[in-house]
Amino acid sequence: MAEHSNGGRTAIVIGGGLAGMLAVTSLVGHVDAITVVERDRYPEGRAFRKGVPQARHLHVLLSGGRHALEELLPGTVAALTEAGARSLCLPRDLLTRTPTGWQRRFDERRHLTLSVTRPVLDAVVRERVLRAAADSPTRVEVLEATEAVGLTGDAGRVTGVRVRSRDGERAEGSGRVLSASLVVDASGRGSRTPQWYAELGRSAPQEETVDAGLAYATRMYRPKDPDTAPDAGVNIPGWPECPRGAAYVPVEDGKWLLTLSGVRGHHPPTDAAEFTAFSATIGDPYVHELLAQAEPLSPVHGFRDTYNRRRHFERPGALPEGFLVLGDAGCTFNPVYGQGMSVAALGALAVRSTLADGGGLRPGVIAEAQRAVARAVEPAWLAAVGADRPYASPDDTKASLGERLSTWYLDRLFARAAIDPVVGAIWRDVFCLTAPPARLVAPRIVLRTVFLPRRPGLPSPPLVVEGV
Repeated sequence: MAEHSNGGRTAIVIGGGLAGMLAVTSLVGHVDAITVVERDRYPEGRAFRKGVPQARHLHVLLSGGRHALEELLPGTVAALTEAGARSLCLPRDLLTRTPTGWQRRFDERRHLTLSVTRPVLDAVVRERVLRAAADSPTRVEVLEATEAVGLTGDAGRVTGVRVRSRDGERAEGSGRVLSASLVVDASGRGSRTPQWYAELGRSAPQEETVDAGLAYATRMYRPKDPDTAPDAGVNIPGWPECPRGAAYVPVEDGKWLLTLSGVRGHHPPTDAAEFTAFSATIGDPYVHELLAQAEPLSPVHGFRDTYNRRRHFERPGALPEGFLVLGDAGCTFNPVYGQGMSVAALGALAVRSTLADGGGLRPGVIAEAQRAVARAVEPAWLAAVGADRPYASPDDTKASLGERLSTWYLDRLFARAAIDPVVGAIWRDVFCLTAPPARLVAPRIVLRTVFLPRRPGLPSPPLVVEGV
């Protein structure tokens, strides 16, 4: 185990975004010092930064992620709410259009989802992580405008990170080496760990990809009359017969974000007028009608990097000693499903729990932690891949017979969940990452899904809340 100059155990976290800050929280108390290597400089206040390319789009924290975040950093949900984050109780506060009609609006209060812009979320979490670390025995240093350019060590053990300073967009100097007991890759979708593995003489981990070819575009609005603003967000996902979708959700300061999406051949435009016209071509006119009652506050921002990719670092032989992967660096989802931040929080919580149960950085505990992260990822991966598989590229990882059967079953279950409070409650438990996918095949859920007749949802958006 590499030692810090003062004889203590040290960790390096590559990436100072949300996953990196949560990684810090999971390690505090288990190491003596943590160095965060962040490529950007953090902006003043709660502002957008270039290193988060999805920052201008919709971000939600599902109830499973909200619980994990609160356990990692008590008081953070209240701090986000104070900063303006909106709470959406599903399905009461989110009207959802399915291929067979509108979902009934059950007054079910089990799943509280937070809707918030990314700059507010990142700033609040970062402030609280660093404040909590300052009150702990673990020293935390953040190296801003510093780029990780490689790993040190060999095929069997990672011993540190090669870094170099950045001046604006230019990297300066040949770099230096930071040694550590543990290196955590939390650098996001652009992780270069497979290339760094090759430099160490290791094979890249097994990788799965499913790409629906989806792109989306987002614009911020404010209702012209707050008194007549919708009392719920709107979600109209695409389906094979109409592969265009929309989500219109409130965020802080009385603002709303509209995200339009579409798969190959149906990408939403970033021209303002064309964007509005595109909103009339999705599976229901409701969102387009709402836009007539709102004023735009921003340009249209597009995003296309939406493939699902999973690198199996948890499998035997895939992880060298002294190395751990968290967040999108290990498993990245189509962002349109809003799972990534919640999975990052659940993964960080899994790491902290494993270290606590295992007595700290003993031999083998990091491999155990990586397996725990993989278990936290699994439900979100199955949901995202199941939804995207009908649009997948021929070059993607082929679906097994079991996955094809699962896709058929989930399609039928989703339709049933729109009208059935029993099936709907279990579906939301799993989708919101508070229950394992096995709950979806409990006997009474299978019976209601497979044998009860398929019935259409409601013909129009449900403006009245129903009891359950």
